[in-house]
Amino acid sequence: MEESYVLQIKERQFSDLYLCFCGYADCSAGHSFGPAVRPNYIIHYITEGRGRYTVDGVRYELEAGQGFLIQPGVQTFYQADESDPWSYLWVGFDGARAEEYLKGMGLGENRLIYRSSHGERLRRTVMDMLRHNTYTASDQFLLEGLLYAFFGVLAEDMDVVSSSEANAGSLYVRKAVEFIQNNYCNPIHITDVADYVCINRSYLYTLFQKELGVSPQEYLTNYRLTQAAELLAITDISIESVAFSCGYSDPLVFSKAFKAKNGITPSKYRRKSREEQRENLKKTETRLNGGKPVSHLSGL
Repeated sequence: MEESYVLQIKERQFSDLYLCFCGYADCSAGHSFGPAVRPNYIIHYITEGRGRYTVDGVRYELEAGQGFLIQPGVQTFYQADESDPWSYLWVGFDGARAEEYLKGMGLGENRLIYRSSHGERLRRTVMDMLRHNTYTASDQFLLEGLLYAFFGVLAEDMDVVSSSEANAGSLYVRKAVEFIQNNYCNPIHITDVADYVCINRSYLYTLFQKELGVSPQEYLTNYRLTQAAELLAITDISIESVAFSCGYSDPLVFSKAFKAKNGITPSKYRRKSREEQRENLKKTETRLNGGKPVSHLSGL
């Protein structure tokens, strides 16, 4: 290796995702590393030249603009080309949610190679990491932010796909469901869900029917009304407030949708839930009282 700059991080204040080390290098012809097993994740990005990456017996020929992922506990080997040796940057990281974040970009066991058109931005991000090389609280927070920025740049033009179309469909549906569950209280529409996962509405409909057996609109409506039923049962807020809390701007539309799903109006559902709660409480008190009726509950 002709020239290398490396930053090692020894103290960590974060757990979900944290930087272990980073650096960049201009490699000499044929320079290699491994076979070796690393304890954490490492993402390499090739800025110039060519080389090869071997993992699980599979050899990848790579060039500038491409990169590769090393997973913890997996034996790998990589080597610079003899005639056009590569230069690359790397970021080593780990954390409780590192695998989840990688999968969110499409990287993982079924995809170790990627391509990015933002090499200069990735290089600047790593250079900024190298500049913040002290163990002060300020630099620790800055490095954490730069690590997320690095992920953000990678994710901009990286296809979120897995090894099969079926897995890709499952990922789209999972992300769509997460979006609905996090935003059902807002007046969102299915076009908003489709835009979030970056696919068109008709394809989202096909995936939901295949994976969940319902349309995206049915899932959204059912989720909103399920949350509404819970609010009606456990709170005393008005029907109008329940409607607004579950993404309905018109309480009348909410009441009609609720009755269509549950067979009764929201107000009747609340009364029925309270009656059932009182009956259950009476039964519990009676059981705890040795089977004798508890008269003081009759006025509840």
